[in-house]
Amino acid sequence: MIKTKEKLSKTKALEIYKALLLPRRIEERMLKLLRQNKISKWFSGIGQEAVAVGVTLSSKKEDYILPMHRNLGVFTTREVPFYSLFCQLFGKADGFSKGRERSFHFGIMEHRIVGMISHLAAMMPVADGLALAKKLKQEDAVAFSFCGDGATSEGDFHEALNLAAVWKLPVVFIIENNGYGLSTPTSEQYACERLVDRAKGYGIHGMHIDGNNVLEVMNAITEARTLALKGKPVLIEAQTFRMRGHEEASGTHYVPDILFENWAEKDPILRFEQYMESHHMHSQEDFDAIRKEVDASFKKDLEKALKAPEPIFDKEKELNAVLSSDIPDFPPSSNGSSSEKRFVDVIQSSLKQAFEEDDSLLIVGQDVAEYGGVFKITEGFIEQFGKDRIRNTPIIESGVLGAAVGLALEGFKPVVEMQFSDFVSCGMNQIIQNIAKSHYRWSPPLNITIRMPHGGGVGAGPFHSQSPEGWFMPHAGLKIVVPGTVEDAQNLLYSSLYDPNPVLFFEHKKLYRSLRATTPNQAAYEPLGKAKVQRQGTDATIITYGMGVQWALEAADEFAQKDISIEVLDLRCLAPLDYEAIKATVQKTNRVLLLQEPSMIMGPMSEVSAWINEHCFEDLDAPVLRCAALDMPIPFNKGLEDGYMNREQLNIQLKKLVDF
Repeated sequence: MIKTKEKLSKTKALEIYKALLLPRRIEERMLKLLRQNKISKWFSGIGQEAVAVGVTLSSKKEDYILPMHRNLGVFTTREVPFYSLFCQLFGKADGFSKGRERSFHFGIMEHRIVGMISHLAAMMPVADGLALAKKLKQEDAVAFSFCGDGATSEGDFHEALNLAAVWKLPVVFIIENNGYGLSTPTSEQYACERLVDRAKGYGIHGMHIDGNNVLEVMNAITEARTLALKGKPVLIEAQTFRMRGHEEASGTHYVPDILFENWAEKDPILRFEQYMESHHMHSQEDFDAIRKEVDASFKKDLEKALKAPEPIFDKEKELNAVLSSDIPDFPPSSNGSSSEKRFVDVIQSSLKQAFEEDDSLLIVGQDVAEYGGVFKITEGFIEQFGKDRIRNTPIIESGVLGAAVGLALEGFKPVVEMQFSDFVSCGMNQIIQNIAKSHYRWSPPLNITIRMPHGGGVGAGPFHSQSPEGWFMPHAGLKIVVPGTVEDAQNLLYSSLYDPNPVLFFEHKKLYRSLRATTPNQAAYEPLGKAKVQRQGTDATIITYGMGVQWALEAADEFAQKDISIEVLDLRCLAPLDYEAIKATVQKTNRVLLLQEPSMIMGPMSEVSAWINEHCFEDLDAPVLRCAALDMPIPFNKGLEDGYMNREQLNIQLKKLVDF
């Protein structure tokens, strides 16, 4: 029996009851459709409705909710149109993701719902970003983020809680503890008595509630929302139980029968019916009538969705959906004053120029505020732009990248600084699974720029010298920019900040203070994805990028003394690749050497080599040759590192090419 200090009005009680009953009745219909092989998969929330419904009823329309598999009640209580919702669940063309995604792996910005990905806790840092955006806009809104007991063991759970605490964010995390992570009982997942005890370790408020008592959930959410708006994040552990398997195919054989018997008595709908019987004299006949009313409310839309058209694969349409083509319209750059600058100087000045122009830009990362970043790129920024826009983070690569997603969804242009590009391996999940795929799946474009100091040659050893740009090339949805000149560092960074898509911007550490050039004092915008001929030639071409550009120009100078004309094509962007420029230079010189700093195997030039062989074979007068670092970790000792870099091999390979 549900106990409450205040008696609900009959109207309010009826509203809550219908809200609880609606997802239950839809789910029961879905299970029938599953058995009829009309849908392919279902994650049941039967028995857990009180959490999703209670949270949504007690939130405000301006609050964000980040649900999970078993939170159908979030969508129904937020009154998401049935037809579109069912089409989404069935993978139909009229669904929110147009058949590109399954079940609840989608969001609806107008309903302030941001859906999950299969990596569970990955969306919790996104809630931090949404909450920060609301805080910066001084709007009274909260982000409510769901996770299960299983996800509390993942790194993103801990990074999200810590960041929320440090930044004092208006965010509430809700753990639906249903006793099992798939088949693993909670006794094998954590050793603390209750998961909510972890709140103390992060310095945030914790609540342990009966997740099958919808009124207790609603009261807790009301209190938590008030605390969150005061800068006091909250962790809620809602004790509940799922009456079906993890998903229907897994069954429930691993769950003792006694648990089903005990929890059946605590069914949230049954308990609320008992409350309505005792407080408002409702009868079973009343409940039967309400069920019929609820069933009728979605029946027509369900039947229509079952007959809705399947998506038809259109290659051009699908490929064009991966990235946004809404490139900003900038006036032509004026020929203003120029001066000599270092590579590091233009990185700083381009950032500063954009930050002065656009208040939606902010930078987050380790030591970027008062310290100015380990390479001093943001030195002085905090004095000019303030702590709201220049924000230190804990050491949480995944957490800060997830937060950037939330900020971008709210219209900010976050710049994330990886202290060293090597550390991005700790954030690969957010970049590859979340940031890269989000727009194609359902979301608005994500204007996120991830700055990564990379490269060797400075004696920094195997964890501070890697060039990981090639790691990301197979993952559509990202732009990858690697400048090799001062002018390109200046203009391409500026352009990256305004490009509506996620951009990985690699800055070579050795070039920071060793490369100088005279450039205009104002950065100019140009669309990303165009290669540039840095030196004209006729006898052979070196295709490269980044530090390789400087090596190639040096080699071209040496060969010019032998009356051998070498063209240098700078790719500048590894995604998208400029295939037209590649083809043009192959047709011009008929000989190609591909140069990269990373090790040979599976490096960026492997893809370029394969493309040239497939599309330009008849234009070649010699085999495509490659030059790269050795296939080994990068050593610390400078002499060993020089051997690894394999720089002397460039001239050997180039001579072999022109002599063929």
